[in-house]
Amino acid sequence: MIKVRPRGNESIQQLLKRFKRLCMREGLTRDIKRTSYYEKPSEKKRRRSRKAVRKVLMA
Repeated sequence: MIKVRPRGNESIQQLLKRFKRLCMREGLTRDIKRTSYYEKPSEKKRRRSRKAVRKVLMA
């Protein structure tokens, strides 16, 4: 769970920006988007294999 505490005179906008950045680093938004709809097992497998190929090509 991500917890963000305000620092000194930090504005709400800065606090929210820091919270969003932490969520992105943790991959929280990506997981929420992925689990918000049903994904067939075959589509999951295809997505994982494409990710693996991309990872090999980038290395």
